[in-house]
Amino acid sequence: MVRSAVLIAAIAATASAAADLIVVNAVVRTMKPGGAAAEAFAVTGDKITAVGGSREIRRLAGPQTRVVDAGGRLVLPGFNDAHVHFLQGGFQLSSVDLRDAATREEFTRRIGEFVKNRAGRRWVTGGDWDHELWPGAPLPTKEWIDEVSGSTPVFVSRLDGHMALANSEALRRAGIGRETKDPPGGVIVRNGNGDPAGVLKDAAMGLVYRVMPQASREEKLAAARAATKHAARLGVTSVQDVSAGGDVSVYQELDERGELLTRIYAVWPLPDWERLAATGVRRAFGPAMLRIGGLKGFADGSLGSTTALFHDDYSDAPGQRGLPSDEMTPPERMAARIAGADKAGLQLLIHAIGDRANAEVLDMFETAAKANGARDRRFRIEHAQHLSPAEVARFKQLGVVASMQPYHAADDGRWADKRIGKDRARGTYAFRWLLDAGVRLAFGSDWTVAPLDPLLGIEAAVTRRTIDGKHPQGWVPEQKIGVEEAVRAYTHGSAYAEYQETAKGTIEVGKLADFVMLDRDIFTVAPETISRSRVILTAVGGKIVHEAGGR
Repeated sequence: MVRSAVLIAAIAATASAAADLIVVNAVVRTMKPGGAAAEAFAVTGDKITAVGGSREIRRLAGPQTRVVDAGGRLVLPGFNDAHVHFLQGGFQLSSVDLRDAATREEFTRRIGEFVKNRAGRRWVTGGDWDHELWPGAPLPTKEWIDEVSGSTPVFVSRLDGHMALANSEALRRAGIGRETKDPPGGVIVRNGNGDPAGVLKDAAMGLVYRVMPQASREEKLAAARAATKHAARLGVTSVQDVSAGGDVSVYQELDERGELLTRIYAVWPLPDWERLAATGVRRAFGPAMLRIGGLKGFADGSLGSTTALFHDDYSDAPGQRGLPSDEMTPPERMAARIAGADKAGLQLLIHAIGDRANAEVLDMFETAAKANGARDRRFRIEHAQHLSPAEVARFKQLGVVASMQPYHAADDGRWADKRIGKDRARGTYAFRWLLDAGVRLAFGSDWTVAPLDPLLGIEAAVTRRTIDGKHPQGWVPEQKIGVEEAVRAYTHGSAYAEYQETAKGTIEVGKLADFVMLDRDIFTVAPETISRSRVILTAVGGKIVHEAGGR
């Protein structure tokens, strides 16, 4: 039986007012740093009002109280995904899916079937293909899909979002030909004749995006609705949408309709910082369901697209060290934006993959902090993928949050060694190094780059087993972390990363009643089976938004 002064005080204070919801007979992992487990808790309104033993919590029930008997199941704070592309994810749920297309033939077949069955003549997008699955890992070309797509424009992305394949019709509409020059921060992949082969990398993708028709308001609302329902089914109660931009009003409308089931920190693009700053808004502004004040910038591309920026050559591409993003061309422009936005009190979230990109962003953060004075600024590096021990120490020194996506380790670990060699790979997804150095760690998925399911990410962080089954003891196993550390990064750590650790991220009195119930205890099962767990119930602000039922 769990008793505490806080529980007794809460019972006394609420003796005359019954709770709206109580959860009893549970294994409650509060995720409070150093906090003990509990059996039960009570919710009044949208807040947790008591935490303790089942017997005491039952005393808070009244005739209208909903009682959830967990039956000994595990209950955790709601998962908070620190890095998603939420609206894009909603659209992807109804787009062509190429993630597990393991051969060229299957890739072509799926696009052909999607074009044939698709109503109307709109563009075919989505995809999330992975050429590393294919024998020899060739990049796809427009010839693979021209015959099956005909006059329907196709522009399908690699799963990392840093390169995409266009068919001939899409290239024609974008005006991309032999004479088209590579834009700053981008590459038009060409065939032996110098003609565009179909694949466009990073900033070059913008040449096609600018001619694609914009989704309608109703299409965006439908995508947001699909995304929030998908999140609820997976126990994700908060997301930090790093590509929200001008779509904040879509989420606002969904919230006004009572259909938004996920709390959203809607992040704007860094180049728009002056427009956001002019409103007087600072970091993490707004109510609990929808806030703004963060800015996302890009330092480089991705490892899979060989556009991540490194100090040394790629092992499998001598002479290539990646690409600085168009925002980093020249780097002085990025530094000025970071310093200006920081001075305005906005939060900086900068994408950096390669070791050089991480080092240069840390330099810019340090310069901005010195210029603008000490305060609780919570700079973030998104991905922080390839680090040296010296850079890890600088994360701690500068108070930078490492916003990371552990499922990428299970995915990229299949082929990363060939790209950068085993020595540099030692600091890839360096969860253990970062935690041991005292760095704040926030976990997310990078959906749609990876699945939204947090349990897949937690299992990847704990086991580091790759999805091809070739690293049963873990890829770079010295960077493994424990289940509690991984769950904390997905709850309290992510809340800290968005200035919300006093409002959510743990199960304790006064916090928002965001929680998830699983069908098994992921702290006691074999680590490699964590992702087989099923979400039984998800609640946001005490409102149950998903309930599967059954054991």
